[in-house]
Amino acid sequence: MPSLTTRARTGLLSVAAATLLTTGALLPATASAASAPAGTPAHTTAAVLDLDGAGRSPVVHGEDTAYDTASIVKVDILAAVLLQAQDAGRELTAQERAHAEPMIKQSDNAAADALWRQIGQADGLTATNKRLGLTSTTSGPGGKWGLTRTTAGDQIRLLRAVFDGDADDTAAKTGATALNAGSRAYIGTLMSQVVPEQSWGVSAVGSRQALKNGWLQRVTSGLWDVNSIGQVTANGHRCLVVVLSNGSTSMAEGVSLVERTARAAVA
Repeated sequence: MPSLTTRARTGLLSVAAATLLTTGALLPATASAASAPAGTPAHTTAAVLDLDGAGRSPVVHGEDTAYDTASIVKVDILAAVLLQAQDAGRELTAQERAHAEPMIKQSDNAAADALWRQIGQADGLTATNKRLGLTSTTSGPGGKWGLTRTTAGDQIRLLRAVFDGDADDTAAKTGATALNAGSRAYIGTLMSQVVPEQSWGVSAVGSRQALKNGWLQRVTSGLWDVNSIGQVTANGHRCLVVVLSNGSTSMAEGVSLVERTARAAVA
């Protein structure tokens, strides 16, 4: 019989999946990829950058191909909102904060819809990504921010723009200086306050995590995109960790795959 912890975790994932369906949201060195459970078509790619290590290049595990972002794009949307505010020489308004905080901490889709429109949808996100040094991300069409396509390498670039203010390579410097210290701190703080039922994912590899997860069931196949990005402390080192996946037959399977892949990548 499953433990109480296992039963509770499964219930929380079921609630999260039901919420998503109700709301309708839609280079570096390489290493071997973690395999999906036998009999499933799932694929995954991970990327890790040890901010306290000697090297400054991330290690990518698996083919660095593009995946649907689902809700991890909400970090990118918030970065766009903050950059636009910086350009205007102002702080976020109360209304912007009222959207930004539930968008990150609770993965609120209505809040993301509002900020997606505010930044200019795909064009606004594309402009932001150019400034942040992302080179392989394609913004979602129309109102479908969750169908933005990205790679693990690009998500490391995004995380460096938030968490690595001392980045010393050209692309990362662009990101680190594009977002000022206050903006970086704001994103990092919200990512460290994600509600407990959404704190799975890259948190499996360490402590003191700041993360954002994304999950989306594709209508045509019924299969799941499940992703997790963030900064965690593992073995005393601050690590940026990204795991992108698709093709899982359930959200729970996708979460398990993401966590297993993250642990293998950081080991």
